[in-house]
Amino acid sequence: MRIGIDVGGTHTDAVLLDGSEIVASTKALTSADVLTGITNALDTVMADAGIPQGQVEAVMIGTTQFTNAVVERRELSKVAAIRVGLPSGRGLPPMVDWPDDIADALGRTSYMVNGGSLYDGWPLAELDEDQIDTAIADIAAKGIENVAISAVFSPMNAAPERMVAEKVRAAIPGARITCSHTMGRLGIMERENAALLNASLLAFADRVVDAFLEAIRARGFTCPMYVSQNDGTLMNVDFVREFPALTFSSGPTNSLRGACKLTGLNDAIVVDIGGTTSDIGVLEDGFPRESNVVIEVGGVRTNFRMPDIMAVGLGGGSIVAPDGESIGPRSVGHRLVTEGMVFGGDTLTSTDLIVAAGHADIGDKSRVAGLDPTVVAAGNQTIHRMLDGAIEMMKPNADPVPVILVGGGAVLVSGNLKAASTLLRPMNAGVANAIGAAIAQIGGEAERLLSYSQLPREAAIQKVTNEAIERAVQAGADAGTIRVADIEETAIPYMDEGNTRVRVKVIGDIAALAKKEGN
Repeated sequence: MRIGIDVGGTHTDAVLLDGSEIVASTKALTSADVLTGITNALDTVMADAGIPQGQVEAVMIGTTQFTNAVVERRELSKVAAIRVGLPSGRGLPPMVDWPDDIADALGRTSYMVNGGSLYDGWPLAELDEDQIDTAIADIAAKGIENVAISAVFSPMNAAPERMVAEKVRAAIPGARITCSHTMGRLGIMERENAALLNASLLAFADRVVDAFLEAIRARGFTCPMYVSQNDGTLMNVDFVREFPALTFSSGPTNSLRGACKLTGLNDAIVVDIGGTTSDIGVLEDGFPRESNVVIEVGGVRTNFRMPDIMAVGLGGGSIVAPDGESIGPRSVGHRLVTEGMVFGGDTLTSTDLIVAAGHADIGDKSRVAGLDPTVVAAGNQTIHRMLDGAIEMMKPNADPVPVILVGGGAVLVSGNLKAASTLLRPMNAGVANAIGAAIAQIGGEAERLLSYSQLPREAAIQKVTNEAIERAVQAGADAGTIRVADIEETAIPYMDEGNTRVRVKVIGDIAALAKKEGN
């Protein structure tokens, strides 16, 4: 049995699964301290199931805490950036395009030194160890313990980053280091940004993981805990401590995986309607379609793997204009149960509209009986218009596509959507995100720029696949169960020797559970 928990901005959802069967589920308002909501969710599903904690094999948690920390500029540590790339790249130093508030939060401490590689892995310039030693000495003098190291084309040749990291560890015992080649893709600035954000979250990750572990241990669970990554897979707690940024956008990803499980559809548009936003994503072969463009997190451009998600300011707590012609993006969020009209408040929300129209039985419908019918009708048309527009933008092509509605706010859609060939509202859609967390496997990804003229295609793909497998095993996968989930090849014709960008994603079963089942 597994427990899946997804902590959103408005609700904390949990499910207990016995294989594919949902034994118990709950949806509760997210608590201000997050942990109270998690422990309450654990208590509820275990009480409903009536089983001892010892029968639970694993607890999987999806959390927005690390994303929120970046967006809200809190819990971020000071970070020193070391870029290996001179003599080129001097004109665009680290954090050059960052919003001032988050750059200030990280401390704006950066160093650029000679070295790095070309796109084919050959040295760009000789590493200047004196420059590196001087930078590290200054970092130590400033008392900074978190360091992000990036080098030009390090996904092709990670040796410069590794060498600098060894020097940092030797000079600053206990330093927390993120090397950009371990998480970012090609593109020095965006990859460097991802490493900086990750390094700034390392101390916070320790506190979050410790708190989660304490919460489940306090409830009598002795099973392992895993945290959702943003590609629809999981990672063990040690991996989370090292790569907290890989949780960014994991909530919508869990919803997509849950929608796949609930409907059996591997290819569809998924609309996850929560209390504040509607997240629209695309299922391709059972996993979220990944974005191939630069993604901003808290105003910072990054290029590490992220799901292709469109967030629309429409949810159950979204505030409705007096004429019903516009809704959101402002929302009462988790205060819906006190500020929404059907709950005795004075704020007209989208939930009030569907209750007034007779499409849902939520709260006290007598409190919205006096709403102007034209406003109610206009508001419901606005809901459908907003979702139709977003779905059309996310469709992979002009062909009709099925749409799956999930999330607690799915009741907002009272009729059909013009953009959907088929509209599905599966049972247990309200906790699809928690289901997605519970069923997830362990994943790994690797990317390289390779020349098929120097290395045959099969050998090149196997080389990248082996790196992805190594990453998956580090994250907690059973090596014997790992399979290739996706191979992406992109020709780069303007480069010498016809280089090809190769990206491989692999997934496998959880090692701890596979060993237990094998015994």
